[in-house]
Amino acid sequence: MSGKIRNRSAANAEALSAGVSCDERILRDCHHLYTDPDSGLMTVAESVGVKLLPPRKKISVMLMGNHSAGKSSFINWYVEEHIQRTGVAIETQGFSFITSGRKRESLTGNATLHLYPHFKPLQKFKGVSEYLSTEICTSRQKRFSLVTFVDSPGLVDGDMKYPFDVDEVLLWLGDLCDLILVFFDPMGQALCKRTLNIVESLNEKHGDRLHFYLSKADEAGGESDRQRVMMQIVQELCKRPGLNKCGFDMPTIYIPNPNKPSRCVNQIEEVCRTVEKTINQTVQNTLNSLEKDCELISEAITDTLSNDRQTTVKNRRARCKSCFLTLLGFSVPMALMALLVLGALSKDLLHMALGHEGTEALSVYLTPIVRIFDSLSAEQQLYTCGGLVLLSFLLLIIARFSFRTQPTLSGKQRRQLQEKLEYVLEVVKTKKKNLYEEYLRQSVSDQDMDL
Repeated sequence: MSGKIRNRSAANAEALSAGVSCDERILRDCHHLYTDPDSGLMTVAESVGVKLLPPRKKISVMLMGNHSAGKSSFINWYVEEHIQRTGVAIETQGFSFITSGRKRESLTGNATLHLYPHFKPLQKFKGVSEYLSTEICTSRQKRFSLVTFVDSPGLVDGDMKYPFDVDEVLLWLGDLCDLILVFFDPMGQALCKRTLNIVESLNEKHGDRLHFYLSKADEAGGESDRQRVMMQIVQELCKRPGLNKCGFDMPTIYIPNPNKPSRCVNQIEEVCRTVEKTINQTVQNTLNSLEKDCELISEAITDTLSNDRQTTVKNRRARCKSCFLTLLGFSVPMALMALLVLGALSKDLLHMALGHEGTEALSVYLTPIVRIFDSLSAEQQLYTCGGLVLLSFLLLIIARFSFRTQPTLSGKQRRQLQEKLEYVLEVVKTKKKNLYEEYLRQSVSDQDMDL
């Protein structure tokens, strides 16, 4: 890669690093290393037939639960802004994406899918596009700059008709989201069968992403009432295959209100720690994936150059073989002509054409062959000439097929691949090493880093 490209990439990285947290900058820098239009790993990998997926700059956290479980209220508390409307009728709810940005803005429908390319396949679910929205706010509270919340519709049982297949959409989003928070409301529909069915399905593939919380715990009455509600929920969950695990944990959470003190233990900070843990794990996974993808690209480029060298050697051998067969094919009719000329011309004419020494040399080599040829009958001589001509044609045809070679890289292409290999090994891997060291410095001292 050229020096201009490297300088521009470094400048962009410095610009991105202004005013952002270490984890945020690491994820953005990794994303930029993949998506840079000139020297991104995706462009480099595509040139050698390798497909890569760029890492996301934020984690996706989906909130699900029954209607009025407090999902929107939790998001407003986390971002410390009134972004999501609370207590909205179920008929008007869809999927809302809440993310941080430079200015406050609301997007709907296709604009939401354009903002999140990895969520574009949602279009395959009939009717869901009309019920998608995005709320962008400038809050940087807690770790919100690294989180995209997915607020799902409240789930209810009975004859409630959704404008789209909400169960299938939730399962599909569960495959993409890094964290799934399930809120159970102690008031009313805590044991919503639809919620439990979806949780059971999600647990089959993504049990490590699922976390359960008893929301609005301060409204559940006394301590004995809360314990009774929690036991009912846990018992119902444990009846489901795959959910009957030991040590089932369900923290009690509620939105703190200074004007409404409560004796209930509030573990809402546990949710924040879970989100932060997922962010840290995502940063580590992104750096590890960057290392693996660099190795994958390096191996692909090395194999491409090695295969090209082997193909070049094979082509050279094929050309030499073809040239030899071509010469041999042409030498047969020339030898036949020499026999005919030697037999037809008199010695005086040969002396005049070749001289005494030339005639003697030609006689030494061709006289035995001429004698053998003369000893044949006329019919045999005809067959011999025909066979020699046929042999000549066969040799020339074989030579032509032997000359077929496989395409190879041009000198310019080989130089470009070598430059890409050097860029991946020297620039990208060095950048990854620096980012990893920077990430570790958040947790350990410089003295430990030296070890």
